Amino acid sequence: MSTLYIVATPIGNLGDFSPRAVESLKSVDYIACEDTRTSGNLLKKFGIDKPTFSFHQHNEHNKVDHVINILDAGQTIALISDAGMPGISDPGFLAIRSAKQNGHNVIVIPGPDAATTALVASGLPSDRYIFEGFLPHKKGRQKRLAQLAAENRTVILYESPNRLIKLLTEIEEYFGSNRLAAVARELTKAFEEVNRGTISELKENYEARSSVKGEIVVIIAGTEYKE
Repeated sequence: MSTLYIVATPIGNLGDFSPRAVESLKSVDYIACEDTRTSGNLLKKFGIDKPTFSFHQHNEHNKVDHVINILDAGQTIALISDAGMPGISDPGFLAIRSAKQNGHNVIVIPGPDAATTALVASGLPSDRYIFEGFLPHKKGRQKRLAQLAAENRTVILYESPNRLIKLLTEIEEYFGSNRLAAVARELTKAFEEVNRGTISELKENYEARSSVKGEIVVIIAGTEYKE
């Protein structure tokens, strides 16, 4: 029996990389990376010199057997994503499930997470929430929006910057223009911002901009929340 470490990495500010995370990465035999080039810069910064291999959404199914073979041989692996916690809208679930099914230990090294960071920063209720991640681009998107619009819990969505206006337009249609929400961008980075207001106000704000950059988290108040 060996160990698969799931290690959270910074979502922006390198100061959020915990000593335990660094120590864990230095201790393993291999590091599985969402992008070996992106992770290579982080590992070099912290003096971590271990063999790496790619483990991303396009090869996750194929690489699970490779992960298990390494663990079966008695060696240890750490799994990291480009930013945040592996398995949360990033590859990781299949490897974690398979490691447990094959009798190996799974140890999670907690750390930065864009979803809960944005949720707390939004000033919207954080005691009960639903994390949806990225909505499907086509099939099932409209049905899911209608379901989420009826939620009385706070809703957390991820979106790419070039699709933000489209998402806000859809949310306005399904949730109503006066529903309170927040858009978090560039979290923990130098140009971090969390804009809060009604859906119509947020849509107007971002439509007026020449461009929108950075990773996006959208937080939407539940149906029963009033201020």
